[in-house]
Amino acid sequence: MERESMEVDVAIVGAGPSGLSAAIRLAQLAIENDRELTICLLEKGSEVGAHILSGAVLEPKALDELIPDWKQKGAPLNTEAKEDNFLFLTKTGSLKMPTPPQMHNKGNYIVSLGNFCRWLKEQAEELGVQVFEGFAAAEILYDENGAVAGVATGDMGVDADGNQKDSFTPGYELRAKYTFFAEGCRGSLTKGLFEKFDMRSNADPQTYAIGIKELWEIDPKKHHQGKIVHTIGWPLNSETYGGSFLYHLENNQVAVGFVTGLDYKNPHLSPFEEFQRFKTHPVMRPTFEGGRRIAYGARALNEGGFQSIPQLVCPGGAIIGCAAGFLNVPKIKGSHNAMKTGMIAAEAAFKNLSGADSKVLTDYPTLLKKSWVWDELYRVRNIRPSFRWGLWIGLLYSALDSFVFRGKAPWTFKQHADHTALLPAAQAPKIEYPKPDGEVSFDRLSSVYISNTNHEEDQPVHLKLEDTSVPISVNFEIYDSPEQRYCPAGVYEIVEDADDKGPRLQINAQNCVHCKTCDIKDPKQNINWVVPEGGDGPNYPNM
Repeated sequence: MERESMEVDVAIVGAGPSGLSAAIRLAQLAIENDRELTICLLEKGSEVGAHILSGAVLEPKALDELIPDWKQKGAPLNTEAKEDNFLFLTKTGSLKMPTPPQMHNKGNYIVSLGNFCRWLKEQAEELGVQVFEGFAAAEILYDENGAVAGVATGDMGVDADGNQKDSFTPGYELRAKYTFFAEGCRGSLTKGLFEKFDMRSNADPQTYAIGIKELWEIDPKKHHQGKIVHTIGWPLNSETYGGSFLYHLENNQVAVGFVTGLDYKNPHLSPFEEFQRFKTHPVMRPTFEGGRRIAYGARALNEGGFQSIPQLVCPGGAIIGCAAGFLNVPKIKGSHNAMKTGMIAAEAAFKNLSGADSKVLTDYPTLLKKSWVWDELYRVRNIRPSFRWGLWIGLLYSALDSFVFRGKAPWTFKQHADHTALLPAAQAPKIEYPKPDGEVSFDRLSSVYISNTNHEEDQPVHLKLEDTSVPISVNFEIYDSPEQRYCPAGVYEIVEDADDKGPRLQINAQNCVHCKTCDIKDPKQNINWVVPEGGDGPNYPNM
């Protein structure tokens, strides 16, 4: 069967904050200038918001610009931040620390980013944007000159061996004058675009963390709507970057999460187990006792910041939001920057569609460098990299950079790729993790269950091994198979078969919550994450 196709002005891959904001801004400009534009947005999740996971505290700066009357339109920003707390945890106690200036949250809102995106989708559709949910963009289309010419969705109804089932439906081609890649952190198509157009040649390697989150319903007596708590310290050692968040939303709900920098060295470390252990701390445990865990998920996040921003445009294409890496790590926020980059790219595309004949949106990076996004990221560019020398030097340097240099130090620290950081297992101390108690700490499989993750089992595995020998010859023999621990969903498992042929790697792809950690942290970059069938993956409620 041949693929059907549709011609549009702008195709957007990914319905997160950046993609939706770009679509809305384009539609606004078309209406303001009495132009007709065809804007199409593809979302791989079963619905908009199904794959969105973030803390999240939203700074409404970009929203104020995009939709000034958002309050009247019913945006789900229901909990204003009221109280900031910053704690250093020891094994048995805590020390209250001054909240760093970037982390002050007055005027911000604790939100479900998934629900916020669902609301943005409604605003986009009211303006005429076409939103296709459950369609995973699996391939970039190129024209005869090598420029991006759109994307194609993946085939549906293919079995695990690559054969067409009775339900087979070929992918759909979306041919566009401009294509925005808004896939979020470590997007699979974006990764290919970087390689084809050498878009990372003048940037440092992107660096990452894994964020693992749970949503709890707690005892009303323990709930303080608008309260924000961040912690550093225990259970991580001083060489490992990371920390936690605890956000009190409405309806007696608390969002709790733990972030671990993926530049950690010890292959025995498990970000999932560190998170479960964190909740058992004497200061944290009382919040959860007597409560009910209602959702779980995980997602990688960009931490490279200013010096890791790649080339943002190529012929026919633009990279926006977290696909490019605009998270402000010291602020612990990125949605406002993601939204603004989408809006700027939309303005550049509209200008070209209105007269300029260039396939390259040169105005996008030019305007971005004049925006508050660029200035914000430049001022904090050295804070996250300073922690590679350990927690104490990082804290000391961060204070110096914030209060003395005020982000204008005459140097810029370099970044190093996370997958190069692991020590051989024999050179790293083993970590003994306590068994889950079933009250505040849990195992992986029960956690994946409440992420509502689902994949059609009879389909090609979407976690591809470049070399099938590497998981044993390198990962197992040298690093004690760290994929068993850095995956928060139990996807990777070393098993011994009855035929006594030795260990092998088993991939339980149906468990995958699409966090992308394996694609990032694998020491030989041997795991390549690609999209499964459209609509598959987690289905996050209120995350």
